[in-house]
Amino acid sequence: MSRTVLIVDDEEGILHSVSGILTDEGYTAVTAADASRALSLVDSDAPDVVLLDVSMPGRDGLELLEELRGRHPALPVVMMSGHGTIDTAVRATKLGAYDFLEKPLSYDNLILCLQRSMDSARLERENRLLREQLMGDTEICGETESMRDLKRQISIAAPTDGWVLITGENGTGKELVACQLHLQSNRSDRPFVPVNCAAIPEELIESELFGHEKGAFTGAIKRKRGRFEIADSGTLFLDEIADMSLMTQAKILRILQEHRFERVGGTETLDVDVRVVAATNKALEAEMAEGRFREDLYYRLNVIPFHVPPLRERRGDISLLAERFLARFAAEAGKTPPRLTPRALARLMDYPWPGNVRELQNVVERVVLMTPGSQIDVDGLPPQISSPERVSLPQGAGAQTLAEARALFEREYLTQKLRDNGWNISRTSQVVGLARETLSRKLRSLGIDVEKHRHAT
Repeated sequence: MSRTVLIVDDEEGILHSVSGILTDEGYTAVTAADASRALSLVDSDAPDVVLLDVSMPGRDGLELLEELRGRHPALPVVMMSGHGTIDTAVRATKLGAYDFLEKPLSYDNLILCLQRSMDSARLERENRLLREQLMGDTEICGETESMRDLKRQISIAAPTDGWVLITGENGTGKELVACQLHLQSNRSDRPFVPVNCAAIPEELIESELFGHEKGAFTGAIKRKRGRFEIADSGTLFLDEIADMSLMTQAKILRILQEHRFERVGGTETLDVDVRVVAATNKALEAEMAEGRFREDLYYRLNVIPFHVPPLRERRGDISLLAERFLARFAAEAGKTPPRLTPRALARLMDYPWPGNVRELQNVVERVVLMTPGSQIDVDGLPPQISSPERVSLPQGAGAQTLAEARALFEREYLTQKLRDNGWNISRTSQVVGLARETLSRKLRSLGIDVEKHRHAT
């Protein structure tokens, strides 16, 4: 990866000799002969580290150090001086200098010091990013068999470097799975960088992923590091990857194969080591059949597949999740957690939760904020959940066993979805979140004759 050092010294010989040594060692050396020029360079395109002389005409190095720490607190600064004293070194350290070197410089010590300063800054940056991204509760909550199995799979896959493809409907918790894969991996002390591919405009996604050079396009006023570069040595989470254009998919595939890329508008090739975890709510088999997703990218990503089940398929976790959200939002509101009455809990258990865990979380947050008392009854729930029509599930009501009830419900549900989508299996597979082949097998097992219905319409 790029390693840029800004050398600030009023002696031309020092600038020339140090920049030559650093260039030979693979660094990019930028020089400034005074504080004003140094500030201008840092503000326009911040280096990875500043090597700063103490004694300079005008503003000296210590004054510049103080200003740099105010403007760019995360930027490491290494001080150097030919007339250094203990007092000067102590003052520089108090002002935030990473280290203090005496002239004439020992180039071995210089290289070691610069590398350590960049490593320290990188770790601080990555830890800050981790805290920001993972500040929320990342525990996967669920005790049903499907969730216990999912957690077992995560514990097995996480320590490996295998790439993972997570499928599941919106709101099921795919990002939580990605977080757990990172936190339980050997890269847990490195950055976890999520990218919502669906939320980034097509014209900006390459800049977001790969970064850009200053002047690469209108508005590119300075160099920007992309998500791949930020995630180096860590985990890159590509959420809703099926929303990328085919052109961007091709570029992603090349990076995954070669582990190198160039910033937009740049010529420098950057090596990168990332573990890629991708997720989608779409049936990629159907997307490939329709020509909207590259097969080679699918097979490159789908090394370790995970599927997060919808909440309606793990109703046994609804009570556990609701209690957890009640405690969280009550604590945030400074309230004692209210209690769900048995009738209210029964309505929550009966509701199909099309928005999955995210919808349940939003509902619980709403009732915590809007319920003045110590308990939540049916009338405190949103209308779509509290209405009497939600009390029973007519499909399967006369079944003798749970398996029979499930089959009756699935038959009615899939028949309605097929009818809504003109009996087109590919479109229906996308809507219900099943692969086309899986849906076809399910339809055969339920005795649903698509061709018969299609010809009858």
